Amino acid sequence: METKKPTLGVIVGNRDFFPDALITEGRRDILAVFEEMGVTPIILSEHTTKLGAVETWQDAKACAALFSEHRDAIDGILISLPNFGDEKGIAETIKLSGLQVPILVQAYPDDLDAFVPSRRRDAFCGKNTVCNNLYQYGYQYSVTEQHTVHPSSESFKADLGKFLRVCQVVKGMKNARLGAVGARPNAFNTTRYSEKLLQAFGISVNTIDLSQVFGWIQKLDDEDKRVKERLDRVEAYVPTDGVPSSSLVKMAKFGVVLEDWMASLDLTASAIQCWDSLQLNYGVNVCTLMSMMSEQLMPSACEVDITGTVSMYALQLASGRPSALVDWNNNYGDDPNKCVLFHCGNWAKSFFDDSFKMGYAPILGSTLGDDNTYGIVDGRTPAGPFSYARITTDDRNGAMKAYVGDGMFVDDPLDTFGSRAVVEVPDLQILMRHICKNGFEHHAAMNASHSAAILHEAFDTYFDWEVYHHQ
Repeated sequence: METKKPTLGVIVGNRDFFPDALITEGRRDILAVFEEMGVTPIILSEHTTKLGAVETWQDAKACAALFSEHRDAIDGILISLPNFGDEKGIAETIKLSGLQVPILVQAYPDDLDAFVPSRRRDAFCGKNTVCNNLYQYGYQYSVTEQHTVHPSSESFKADLGKFLRVCQVVKGMKNARLGAVGARPNAFNTTRYSEKLLQAFGISVNTIDLSQVFGWIQKLDDEDKRVKERLDRVEAYVPTDGVPSSSLVKMAKFGVVLEDWMASLDLTASAIQCWDSLQLNYGVNVCTLMSMMSEQLMPSACEVDITGTVSMYALQLASGRPSALVDWNNNYGDDPNKCVLFHCGNWAKSFFDDSFKMGYAPILGSTLGDDNTYGIVDGRTPAGPFSYARITTDDRNGAMKAYVGDGMFVDDPLDTFGSRAVVEVPDLQILMRHICKNGFEHHAAMNASHSAAILHEAFDTYFDWEVYHHQ
């Protein structure tokens, strides 16, 4: 995932019969907040237009030209209204620029002690007209939590922080390149998906058959330098006590081939057929490799669950933290708001406490043989924030849909194996009913953050998906 500073185009709206000082102060306020929050502004010079604001057709052309010059860098647009602003000039700027990025509209509050011509703003009303014009022009946009808010306030800084993450989600999703490694397990109808629906939103899927992967692996010698380097990386990542050396070498070889293939296609994430071809035909689980990729912010899901990978990637973009794919797996006693999350074990290292280690998969091992299932990561997630999300292609209706929500990881007792956690979600039974009644998969993505509101805004406003935000 990119680590460059976020960049926003800034439009400062003006109407000339309002005091010039308000515009000058507004620019200064916005630039100070950007400096504090590490945001790069693309904003008109005060010498290019009157006060560096946008009002006239000529101003719109100048600002649009500036934005066009920086189109590859701009992640989103902030419209700031120190006064009423000129709604047509603002809308024309965006139209002329040709940018299709998220937009945030902010308007200054009036001061009841300064309702005089020299300080009156009327931005409360101006924001309505700007939004009306954006709607007329067909642009999607976000608004601040409070209708009017000063840029130096904590409320606006929270709005801006959320908006930056929305921009990150939208930009990342529109450019996502995913790798599907192997065929979907035949029994897992639940992981079927539509590549065409994903592609309509810029999400590309590239495929490779496991036979090709195994063929490349056969050409690698155990003593190959890259195999040894990968083996060292695996052993530095997770304790491997008790794991057969032959299983570790198999994992290392698979990792070399997978990394080469993904690099050749500039892939950002993957989903792998782990059950049960790898165990039967190669004699190992590759969960540790998937865990390592997810930890490096290249999310990897099992069972070729591509839309599960998309869900992981979205949460990662929203939070900047690794995601994992989980089963909504077990009730937690008779507590209606708690449940157990589980997978054999491919969660990123960030999800675990010090008990994190490599092992084998006893459930798979019961039918495939324990010796064929080494490679899982075993550990428990400690208490902390928890976000969940699921994106799916609703092929029957030709549409994308999703659900998102927040909860908490909790430290309640849990005596089991694999990658595991206990979570608490308010009104969990309502969420489970929604999942079942709307045909969602048993898999969900999770993240150690509270990012549901960011994803809801990105999916609902900028992708026009049907989104259920569980609250």
